[in-house]
Amino acid sequence: MTNLCEIIQLKKQEQKNFLDDINNKIKNMSIEDRIIWNLNKLPKNHILSSSFGIQSSVLLHLVTKHIPKIPVVLIDTGYLFSDTYRYIDKMVAKLQLNLYIFRSKISPRWQEARYGKLWEQKLDGINLYNKINKIIPMKKSLKVLKVKTWIAGLRRQQSTTRSNLSFLSIQNKIFKFLPILDWDNNMIFSYIKKNNLDMHPLWKKNYRSVGDIHTTRKWKKGELEENTRFFGLKRECGIHYINK
Repeated sequence: MTNLCEIIQLKKQEQKNFLDDINNKIKNMSIEDRIIWNLNKLPKNHILSSSFGIQSSVLLHLVTKHIPKIPVVLIDTGYLFSDTYRYIDKMVAKLQLNLYIFRSKISPRWQEARYGKLWEQKLDGINLYNKINKIIPMKKSLKVLKVKTWIAGLRRQQSTTRSNLSFLSIQNKIFKFLPILDWDNNMIFSYIKKNNLDMHPLWKKNYRSVGDIHTTRKWKKGELEENTRFFGLKRECGIHYINK
């Protein structure tokens, strides 16, 4: 099967078998070959999503070397750190990113007037907050940009919830490609140093995973990175699971 689009039409088990075979091949490719394979084999239109987190410069650099004008999708909740907004501006200028920003139709202050501070309302409140500010805007980006292939920077080492992810999957007829899925932190830092890239400024202030200002805290020695988000109640906001 040379046209990967045909995989979408297969029955569930046949699709899984085919994807398993592809993932085994991708596993043994170099990072450059993975990106080139994606360009040659996966259908257009492509997007690259980025939270502009601690290590986001790595995938932004890797992908835009080969696809300079790829839409880079940012979901802006209105509650990012000031350091994050400045970092976004810096990275857009440095890498000449083709940035697309998607937000909730309901402004942050209006949300607070309507619902209160959802992040203070335990897990149900956090889930509703994520739906309004992250999941719905991400769904809109996929529709507006007519996405066929979605590239993201998830890595297995980042959390236990990501340990079983695959390099390539299909979510609601969209190909999801995770080229640095198996990279560890040493590989990330080595690439950043070699290519003179910028870490998020909050790295120096002992943050290891950066999201919204009210649900992100500093990392403490000996704890898991994933526990610094959402008060340890959860790791994922839901963006990367919206089509399952």
